[in-house]
Amino acid sequence: MAQWRLQYIGENTMILLFLLAMTVSQSAGDSADCLPRSFGQSSVVCECNSTYCDSPGVLSLPSKGQYLSFLSSRAGARLQPGSGTLRNSSTGAALVLSINPAQKYQRIKGFGGAMTDAAAINILSLSRATQDQLLGAYFSKEGIQYTVVRVPMASCDFSTREYTYADTPDDFELRKFSLAKEDTEMKIPLLQRAQALSPQPLSLFASPWSAPAWMKTNGDLNGKGTLKGEPGNKYHKTWAQYYTRFLDEYRRYNLSFWAVTAENEPTAGLLANYSFQSLGFTAERQRDFIARDLGPALARSAHPATQLLILDDNRLLLPYWAKVVLSDLQAARYVHGIAVHWYLDGLVPADLSLGTTHRLFPEYYLFGSEACVGSMPWDRGVWLGSWERGEQYSHDIMQDLNHYVTGWTDWNLALDQGGGPNWVKNFVDSSVIVDASRDVFYKQPTFYSIAHFSKFLDAGSQRVGVSSSHDSALEVTAFIRPDAVATLIVLNRSEEDLQFEVQDVGVGVIPAVSPAHSIMTLLWPRE
Repeated sequence: MAQWRLQYIGENTMILLFLLAMTVSQSAGDSADCLPRSFGQSSVVCECNSTYCDSPGVLSLPSKGQYLSFLSSRAGARLQPGSGTLRNSSTGAALVLSINPAQKYQRIKGFGGAMTDAAAINILSLSRATQDQLLGAYFSKEGIQYTVVRVPMASCDFSTREYTYADTPDDFELRKFSLAKEDTEMKIPLLQRAQALSPQPLSLFASPWSAPAWMKTNGDLNGKGTLKGEPGNKYHKTWAQYYTRFLDEYRRYNLSFWAVTAENEPTAGLLANYSFQSLGFTAERQRDFIARDLGPALARSAHPATQLLILDDNRLLLPYWAKVVLSDLQAARYVHGIAVHWYLDGLVPADLSLGTTHRLFPEYYLFGSEACVGSMPWDRGVWLGSWERGEQYSHDIMQDLNHYVTGWTDWNLALDQGGGPNWVKNFVDSSVIVDASRDVFYKQPTFYSIAHFSKFLDAGSQRVGVSSSHDSALEVTAFIRPDAVATLIVLNRSEEDLQFEVQDVGVGVIPAVSPAHSIMTLLWPRE
């Protein structure tokens, strides 16, 4: 892992930036510039404190015939705004990106991150004012407008201890079921505050890591182990009721869940010597558990509208996993979507996994449920200011969206400078890194990578066709929002600035330049 060495951009520059921070108004609708800090990586982070945090501001859409642009780059731009007038004819640019609204694909659900125990601990380690800045940066209409939050059901590796909500042996009636202090004192209050900041209802989804040890074949929350016996027995019935009890308890705090996943990374619990919380399922076993236990339990519960997602594991398991579960009519009737993680995406082409699955089962949506950088042995931990990691996010989100995925979820909302806490020392990176000793947090390039999608693609936005006049280094995806605003995201991972124009027949032409190592979002009304 790279060693951190704090490098000031220059004393005079920093003084000017701090003076700017003290004088720029952040009233509703105003944007505010990044306060850059370099830690020796390829780009900068944006530092936020109790009184100042950069912000794109409230999105004010242009009138017809006008367009907006937002640019982030390795050179230091962070959601830098621009605007202009659409032209009536071509500029003569060699590279033309043509929008085709007649080609319609999937609709967007949303974007977000996970409220793990570690994320909550780090957010709450800050002063109340700085906490408000962090939550606002993610969830407010002035921020990047996350609409999705993943919530672990009990502990995971990003906890400081191992626990479930029903650790009393042989409690098949779940009489001792109880939320933990991590829920009632940390995650729930923060979720309530996030919801209060959000201009729309948040879509919460929950994932379990392990059943109580007494339900498992190995008698441990960790390592290789499955539920005892076969689906349909008392262990599986009790585990299914555990989900509904979790939903019941959170509803007491006015928090309802859009979805649950059938298990986080079910293949992890099939691996010998797996180091942290897990519960093993094969595709066949998950199919039978859903058909006999989990599906009926949710349908009979007070939460019949809560949707059920299968897999919640790496996409290389597709389309096999979907075929096994969704080809069974009894299981398929309870399933709404398929959740995927990003960690081994490079091992299988997106079209072979995601595309094939969509073509086989178009009525079931695909959803990105977990991603993080810094998890691999060769690039472990936090790299403050790594633009390359931001580009990994941008590329993966765009690739997923272009293969029918309806949303994308980052892992921990916030971690400390060591990439934790994590009880098993599985330290990784995060889009927000907290320095509690200074009461500040740093917004990483990955934060802005997600922002280019989350801020501008409202729920219900529909992907449409976009074609290029010739091959280039640009990666693109296009959408029409519910308010008839066209949205084009352009990623340039190359070393060259690339000139192009956007053609929307009957609407106009937008001339543009994509700087080297940048991501840009363009918006223009079509009506």
